[in-house]
Amino acid sequence: MEEQQQQPECSMSNLVSQGAEARVWEVRELNMPAIRKHRFSKSYRLAELDQQLTVTRLRQEVRSLLRARKLGIKTPTLYRVDLANSNIIMEKIHGMTLKQALLQDALLDMAAKRRILTSLGSMVAKLHDGDIIHGDLTTSNVMMSGASGDNKHATLYLIDFGLSQFSALSEDKAVDLYVMERSFNSAHPIDGEELFAEFMTSYRRSSRAWCSTLNKLAEVRMRGRKRSMVG
Repeated sequence: MEEQQQQPECSMSNLVSQGAEARVWEVRELNMPAIRKHRFSKSYRLAELDQQLTVTRLRQEVRSLLRARKLGIKTPTLYRVDLANSNIIMEKIHGMTLKQALLQDALLDMAAKRRILTSLGSMVAKLHDGDIIHGDLTTSNVMMSGASGDNKHATLYLIDFGLSQFSALSEDKAVDLYVMERSFNSAHPIDGEELFAEFMTSYRRSSRAWCSTLNKLAEVRMRGRKRSMVG
């Protein structure tokens, strides 16, 4: 992976997704399928401030991806970083999002779902023990690749570190978990509670600092309930 200041030499294919901060394109890089994530400018911000914020957030995303990989967490491989054009070019993960997989009962039975959520809990515990806060921890930001048969060999990849930060605070880690819990409750209403419980059992078993984080999670949940009551 290298930082470059020039327009990336990759052919554009199709738009995969667009969020509030970035567009994601499927491209070819070095004759291989790849993903190009482009952070676009915000017209309502002063140009100088916009550029500064964009570069800062892009650098943080790259640092988080690299640190996560050093911790042994599966993430897309970084190919190139183009600061001048606010682009990250990275590996395309072949598969589907965890959200898509969990919603397909024909693909995953409950035993397979439990195995996958156990792996995810261990992965997020490792992330938090390394003081990385994902910032948008949802089942849409986990890719499942290589699934076949009973899905014992499926590999999970954590993607989209665009809102990530480094923090040792239990509160920040608890907010990450709360976002994941909300994701399960909203995107998986039938078995989301059971799946999140499986995830948390694995997280608690794997994390070195689970006690303080879960205490903070209880506080975060309480604040969330109060906001929903008055909102």
